[in-house]
Amino acid sequence: MDEAVAAARDFSRLRELALAVVTSMTRSDLADIGVIGSASTEEQVLRLARLAEGAGCHGVIASPQEAGALRGALGASALIVTPGVALPGESAGEHAPPGTPRAAVAAGASHVVVGRTVTRAADPAAAFRLVHADLL
Repeated sequence: MDEAVAAARDFSRLRELALAVVTSMTRSDLADIGVIGSASTEEQVLRLARLAEGAGCHGVIASPQEAGALRGALGASALIVTPGVALPGESAGEHAPPGTPRAAVAAGASHVVVGRTVTRAADPAAAFRLVHADLL
């Protein structure tokens, strides 16, 4: 992360984000890959987010459910980007902890990534309008 931040210094508008924990991962998945000592996925996310902050990253990518804890840990200026959002009643696919765009922003997300909710919809324009309405 230090190297990425250093490499980006010449690009004043570039913002560096670190991926905390892949949003499809659960506590069990973390244990499977050898992450030991973390009581929860949220604790691992917070630990990695603090490392990213210390390296000079502008923010993190994490699940909507972690946005509130991240906002509290990183402060108001941090970018918190949340993939894995879905509309109410919709599955978020492989993202383990889904959330709605509104819930993600209310929890502290600065940005939401809305992909499959729109791109895989039978009517993408209508799906985008629903996302927009959820954020109002």
